[in-house]
Amino acid sequence: MNTLPKNWITRGTIDFEYKKYELLAYLKASGQSFKSLKLYPPLADLVDHHRLLQELEEGRESVSSLFPKRISHLDIQSAKIKYESTIPEDKVMKEIRQIAEFAKPRIRSKIEEGVEIFEFVKGQLAFEPVGILPIYKNEGYVLLTREDQQEIHAFRYKSSLIEYAGDRFRSISIWLIDTFRKSLAQTLEQIKLRLIKEIKDLPNPATWRIHSEQDFPIHETLVPISKRLLLNAVSRDET
Repeated sequence: MNTLPKNWITRGTIDFEYKKYELLAYLKASGQSFKSLKLYPPLADLVDHHRLLQELEEGRESVSSLFPKRISHLDIQSAKIKYESTIPEDKVMKEIRQIAEFAKPRIRSKIEEGVEIFEFVKGQLAFEPVGILPIYKNEGYVLLTREDQQEIHAFRYKSSLIEYAGDRFRSISIWLIDTFRKSLAQTLEQIKLRLIKEIKDLPNPATWRIHSEQDFPIHETLVPISKRLLLNAVSRDET
């Protein structure tokens, strides 16, 4: 799909009509992804663009930081390279303001469309443990199944705490480790036992089943929503 660089407002030609069509092409591509029920990366990109516009509006992000830069001189004392903008800000601020005012509500509307799809898909998912859950749930497996599909996608996940700007946040990563096929001889419990046997560093893993009633895209939609469900489940014991 079409992407929009972070500095799209100040990149290249700074002209309202040009930027308007650049934005509309990007939003059209995002909408096409949403119609295919492919949420990511478009939804995350839209949120980032809206956040940047919000910061610009509130003055927390300087517009000058988005302008293309060229080397001005070398500061010998600080041993740093100094840069200067290639575009005179005073001549384009009005144009940039007009572009931002046009873009923000349209990006917000597209985010709302994506969030609505997110909630719809989440409502079609069943999330439950496979077997008895151990006390330690920060690592484990996810067995992803879809109605009328024979494949069982086995993912491994790991959750950890990270610090940023003095605050602590919980993050989660998830990656595919194998794909199995449903059969009477290969139940979810048996797949869990097989993973325990093959992967020695998780002798008693937390294992979850996420089942989708519909055949949604796996990597663009089911995996990101599964990460959110996992993060909630792992974080629940910390409250």
